[in-house]
Amino acid sequence: MLACVTMKMLHHAKCFQRLTIFGSVRALHKNNRRATPQNFSNYESMKQDFKLEIPEYFNFAKDVLDQWTNMEKAGKKPSNPAFWWINGKGEEVRWSFEELGSLSRKFANILSEACSLQRGDRVILILPRVPEWWLANVACLRTGTVLIPGTTQLTQKDILYRLQSSKANCIITNDVLAPAVDAIAPKCENLHSKLIVSENSREGWGNLKEMMKCASDSHTCVKTKHNEIMAMFFTSGTSGYPKMTAHTHSSFGLGLSVNGRFWLDLTPSDVMWNTSDTGWAKSAWSSVFSPWIQGACVFAHHLPRFEPTSVLQTLSKYPITVFCSAATVYRMLVQNDMASCKFKSLKHCVTAGEPITPDVTEKWRNKTGLDIYEGYGQTETVLICGNFKGMKIKPGSMGKPSPAFDVKIVDVNGNVLPPGQEGDIGIQVLPKRPFGLFAHYVDDPSKTASTLRGNFYITGDRGYMDEDGYFWFVARSDDIILSSGYRIGPFEVENALNEHPSVAESAVVSSPDPIRGEVEFIQELPKTISGKTKRNELRKKEWKTI
Repeated sequence: MLACVTMKMLHHAKCFQRLTIFGSVRALHKNNRRATPQNFSNYESMKQDFKLEIPEYFNFAKDVLDQWTNMEKAGKKPSNPAFWWINGKGEEVRWSFEELGSLSRKFANILSEACSLQRGDRVILILPRVPEWWLANVACLRTGTVLIPGTTQLTQKDILYRLQSSKANCIITNDVLAPAVDAIAPKCENLHSKLIVSENSREGWGNLKEMMKCASDSHTCVKTKHNEIMAMFFTSGTSGYPKMTAHTHSSFGLGLSVNGRFWLDLTPSDVMWNTSDTGWAKSAWSSVFSPWIQGACVFAHHLPRFEPTSVLQTLSKYPITVFCSAATVYRMLVQNDMASCKFKSLKHCVTAGEPITPDVTEKWRNKTGLDIYEGYGQTETVLICGNFKGMKIKPGSMGKPSPAFDVKIVDVNGNVLPPGQEGDIGIQVLPKRPFGLFAHYVDDPSKTASTLRGNFYITGDRGYMDEDGYFWFVARSDDIILSSGYRIGPFEVENALNEHPSVAESAVVSSPDPIRGEVEFIQELPKTISGKTKRNELRKKEWKTI
């Protein structure tokens, strides 16, 4: 990332340094037993065999997780745990689906009774990769409260914005961020409950670990309609602060069956490790819904910071069969000596969040014997395009459209473009809206409407489709920056830079640095005749000089 700033005083520059769904949704996949991932001989049969029926009522905790518990009790599921957590310090947690259900019902009672939360109330969850993060996800499903995840990288100002704009009634976090919450809580009139995951008590906070010891695990899951709002994810925009993307119980709870069944190729015998930050939708994708839809084990490693050697050691030591991480992670892993690494269980590797380059995939294949299957999607969607098992991989391509979507390249008028022509990547939403899309941007109907062009939802990404039906990413059509799987809104970075007394103005664009970006100080920013910063000019200049 490149940040160009105009300094008020230049000498101050030194200061910057698999799927079976049970009960009410038994008919989710027609002919499911025949159409398991391993039986798909080609892409077209996968598309043709995919069918989905949306029930009127659906709740992932009751209709999926609790049904896996029943299968577990009946001995009809492999003995893999539902959840497997380590922290690299010898501590380990393993839960069966039955144990996950019991603990999440205790958590649900805490939300309903101790916190007095009602169905539809909003809960902000800011925790690192600790077991309580997963329990909170399931507890919110059971109570019908709306989950709003946040990354632990949030500042006090970020948390204030999220609490105020979401009108959240409860926040769950840890010792690290609790002081920041206390500092801004008086400004958040809707906030009435605070839960802390800590070994220590804190005034004004409910201690979750202590509360769990005496909570009852008798709880009746709420009966939610499939189109009720289940979760909200903040996603960066090109201007202004992040927008809230609302997902329903079916859009993720059912929609992500596409990811789990086809792209991740999961079965109940698999152990899935996704390294995504808990604050992002990708964590919901591959650390909650996709694997548990398939009855697979969710594996988690609480790494305080990213260390390539720790990742390689974990892949060697534990029976992880499916690994998902950002392109940046793979890039850093292949730079290490992997001669002594033996991934005895690993069979499927995937990536999403940012394009992966052919050289990285080739190096990974040479070192491991495994391909990397790239997938493409957004906070607003489930998998849009992907490279699927049994399909030829074209290095650098996002693959072909997922079974859930009709994906096209369209022009400025919403007309479908022929192969080879660059345009906007769109998903057909008329006359029938597909099930895997978000409901809307919360309290922002104009932003929601702006995503529609003719019969298509416009992703905001540019690309083209080749003669074989493969899609290729070209660039963002706006100023959003993709870095290590993160979407970074330039406005937020510029806003932070402008707070420094030595900065007169700033503009942020992407930079092709392989690992990290730089901050550059210049005398003057390029402007339009109306005084707007020409970010496109800065970006072209930056990429041309590398």
